[in-house]
Order: sequence, then structure tokens, then C-alpha cells
Amino acid sequence: MTQTLREWLKKDDFTLTMSSGFFGFYAHLGFLSVLEEENIIPNKITGSSAGALVGGIFASGLSTKEIKDFLFKLNKEAFWDPIGFGGLLRGDKFKILLDSLIPIRNINNTKIKLKLSTFNLNKRRTEVLEDEDLVNAIYASCAVPFMFQPLVKNKNLYFDGGVLDRPGLAGAEENERVFYHHLVSNSMWRKKLKLGTSIPQKNNMVSLSIKNLPKVRPNNLKNGVSAYEYARNATKKALDIKIKEINSIMQVIV
Repeated sequence: MTQTLREWLKKDDFTLTMSSGFFGFYAHLGFLSVLEEENIIPNKITGSSAGALVGGIFASGLSTKEIKDFLFKLNKEAFWDPIGFGGLLRGDKFKILLDSLIPIRNINNTKIKLKLSTFNLNKRRTEVLEDEDLVNAIYASCAVPFMFQPLVKNKNLYFDGGVLDRPGLAGAEENERVFYHHLVSNSMWRKKLKLGTSIPQKNNMVSLSIKNLPKVRPNNLKNGVSAYEYARNATKKALDIKIKEINSIMQVIV
């Protein structure tokens, strides 16, 4: 039996998972905006870093248009607060931005169930924070090592969830139907160590990977508009792609 990706998504509840990918949150948002327009809304969201940022804000109740209006106005100065050595950022400006945007304080009270991956440096493992302030949870999942200070909780240091869980799948249960948006990594050290560069395998999961996305960096945030539109157009095409009834991983690459 074959069906379109759109039909597969609409036939039952699913978990939406979005990977880490530095400033790939523009592409995540373009992808997510198409799902919202099609009224394809997940009953749960998981993610790491860039995926946690977009997924967390959307799960709190904001529309993709509201998030887009925020991101398209974003400039480096709005979140850049270096401590003064090594380029490390305090993270205070980032937290203030999130606090001004997010209407819900606790991660357990989001409109859509939310599970965000973080990396506990003390225990050297991925952890999904529970009963946490939503701003802190998103911040921790986005706290890129050597760029942001970690979130400190109970004497533990929490960094970017993509350190060990680049896909952001730690919060997804084994029996869940998962739609996974994979951002291709351009990191040389990840490619050398083969960490999180390939699309993961999970039963009953469809993965979408969009090729040749425009690159976005802190000094060229204007490229975010192009990445957003590119991801939107690719996602629209992907929803019409025919896929087989799946019992194992299915990859859609556009």
C-alpha cells in the first residue's frame, strides 16, 4: 500500500522531532509552517538545540507566523553578550529574548507535549529535563559548548542536547509514530567522528532531509529568510511524495 507523506501524517497521532543544527532554526520554522498551514499538528514535540528552540516556542502556543516575525527581526546584537574572554556568551540576552516571547513558564504546561534533550556534562549523558522552567529548558538545549555558558541546576552543568543526541530523539518513546526533520551537519569534527551526521533509524519513523539549505551563521542572519523559504518549498513538495506503509524507517530527501 502506498500513500502520500501528507496522508501518513494525518491518519494518526505522531511525534514531531527536529534535530540540532546550529542556526538551522530558520529551516525548521519554514518546515513547521507548512505543517501548520495543512493543519498537520503533532501531539508531541521532541528536539535538540535548533529543534528545541522552534519546537519549544511553538509548543508554548505561538503560531509559526509569530515566531517568524520574531526571527526575521533578529540581529546578532540582540543575543550577543560576550563575557570578555574566549568568545563565551553569558546567555542573559538570549534568556531575555525567550522570556519576552514565551507565554508559558513550565515545560509541563505547554499546549503540545514537549520533551527537549540536553547534555549533562557532570554525568556525560543526554537528559530530558522534566518539570523545568521552559526558558531554562530551551536555553540548556541550545547552549552550544564554548559559545554559551551552561545552565546550572543542582550543581550539574547542562549544555546543548545535540552533543550526544543530535537528532533530538531522546524524548520519543519506542512505540510512537515519529516524523523527523533532519538538518544535515556541516561540522567537520562531527563528520570525522561520525557523530550525528547520518539519519538515525527508528521503527515507524519517517525522516525528511532537505538538501542544499542556505547556511545561516551569527554574522549572516539575513540568510535565515532564504533558509526559511527554501525549507517551506521543499516541505510542500515532500508532502506529496508517495511512501510505502512502513514498519521501519522511511527516508524522504528533497
